[in-house]
Amino acid sequence: MTTNAFAAGAYAAIQNIGRPQAAGTAGTGESGFTQLLSSALDGVSEAGKRADGQAMAVAAGKANVVDVVTAVAESETALQTLVAVRDRVISAYEDIMRMQI
Repeated sequence: MTTNAFAAGAYAAIQNIGRPQAAGTAGTGESGFTQLLSSALDGVSEAGKRADGQAMAVAAGKANVVDVVTAVAESETALQTLVAVRDRVISAYEDIMRMQI
């Protein structure tokens, strides 16, 4: 599998992070930002769980090593994306705090 295929798989795994939630979740009382943050954290958590599950399956002899590498790469990309978003939010907050009123 090529690097482009890994990147495409990782991007597809985290693609739904910024999408709006279904209409049925609007009445939960959470703001849009809270829902966005929650879904991003859930996505990273799920990617990590998939990677762990694949590693355990390989240890038991029930999975292919390529599947583990793919799952770990997707998990790593999701975590790197989350950290990048966090850094941008902190930077934006610092810019706002430096503004004079």
